[in-house]
Amino acid sequence: MANTHKELVVWQKSMHLARLVYRYTTSFPKEELYGITSQMRRAVVSIPSNIAEGHGRSSKKELVHFLFVSLGSASELETQLILSQQLGFLPQEQFDELNNLNNEVLKMLSALIRTNN
Repeated sequence: MANTHKELVVWQKSMHLARLVYRYTTSFPKEELYGITSQMRRAVVSIPSNIAEGHGRSSKKELVHFLFVSLGSASELETQLILSQQLGFLPQEQFDELNNLNNEVLKMLSALIRTNN
């Protein structure tokens, strides 16, 4: 296991995903600031935050619990990405980039859960 959460590739990728979501949602309609923009930003921030919190806990059981929370947030983000693309807020190229990165994070979280469960 990594010494700190910052050494985990899944944490690093989820931080990159968070930066991209923040960057791309700046172009969303202003009336969505408290709607889907806010929802997406909360979900994406939750992913690396819960990885960090779980890693900082004292047991594998607690780690796995927080990894499952991260997994749920990544799944929530997946739905929000699809909706944003369908509503025309997210161009196809940005959607593909975010969706592919989110899928990587989902797979890595699932693998980390299996390893520690």
